[in-house]
Amino acid sequence: MSAEPRINDRIRVPEVRLVGPSGEQVGIVPLAKALELAQEYDLDLVEVAANARPPVCKLMDYGKFKYESAMKAREARKNQAHTVIKEMKLRPKIDPHDYDTKKGHVVRFLKQGDKVKITIMFRGREQSRPELGYRLLQRLAEDVQDLGFVESNPKQDGRNMIMVLGPHKKKTEAMAEARQAQEARKAEAKANPGKSQNAADAEAQPAEEPAEA
Repeated sequence: MSAEPRINDRIRVPEVRLVGPSGEQVGIVPLAKALELAQEYDLDLVEVAANARPPVCKLMDYGKFKYESAMKAREARKNQAHTVIKEMKLRPKIDPHDYDTKKGHVVRFLKQGDKVKITIMFRGREQSRPELGYRLLQRLAEDVQDLGFVESNPKQDGRNMIMVLGPHKKKTEAMAEARQAQEARKAEAKANPGKSQNAADAEAQPAEEPAEA
């Protein structure tokens, strides 16, 4: 069934409740009169509430209306934010330096508004010590609690233990803040043209994702 509204001579009712071009209520008029007014205004008669009794019709430029609706839908899709699930893998006996590096990436992902799947990989005899992985996941969750929360509690999955962290900040908010920060950097660069471009590039360059610990 088509979602397109009926317009002009495709409307098949004896009378309609007419709404004028500016949204004013004209009242219930015969269909012939409504079509006559549409012709006088050089507009279309568009059925906007087919289930009403009588149906509600409005005088409008239907071609312009369809174009503007399509542009709004396109803009909404363009600005739509999709939450991405990042993954970070750790070993249960990870050394402090590697832990800090991995945690830094988790912090960055959460700040971007993305979810993070944390995977603890057990090897050999480590599989008999699941509490090591559980404690590590708890520690990480506590370290980033200002930015994210435990969306999926730690659970064993074969040789791995998995936990999912969700961001407190929505993706759209993170994107908006990133745009503001970028605009601020541009304004600063414009105000201080002597600033090293290399320093600015280094500041904006994301860190490489580290290899598994």
